[in-house]
Amino acid sequence: MVFGTFDILHPGHLFLLNEAKKIGDSLTVIIARDRTVQTVKNITSQNDEQTRLKNLQDLNIADKVMLGNPGDKYEVIRNENPDVIALGYDQTAFTEDLQKKFPNIKIVRLNPYKEDIYKSSKFRDK
Repeated sequence: MVFGTFDILHPGHLFLLNEAKKIGDSLTVIIARDRTVQTVKNITSQNDEQTRLKNLQDLNIADKVMLGNPGDKYEVIRNENPDVIALGYDQTAFTEDLQKKFPNIKIVRLNPYKEDIYKSSKFRDK
């Protein structure tokens, strides 16, 4: 399972998704809700949550793509019960006590892919 905004898809996202897919038998991607993006990143995504959902589905990398819960951010983890959660190298939101909250789920931090070039903030309109 991976989580993210996935607003402007770039090679760094593709790398993350493909690396996460290698870890397990299937890949579930959780897309951040528009309200969550606004609250956590203090930005409005360029693509709304339905567009971001469709864009991830169209990649045909993930076995399942779904929107996160706008309230309880951990509900999707409890419902889906993944064996592994793969985090991006710079992902911090809602990750601080993840291993303590879910001791039976393996948490891995993936390496970046050319983070000096492929970082979402570099693609965002200013």
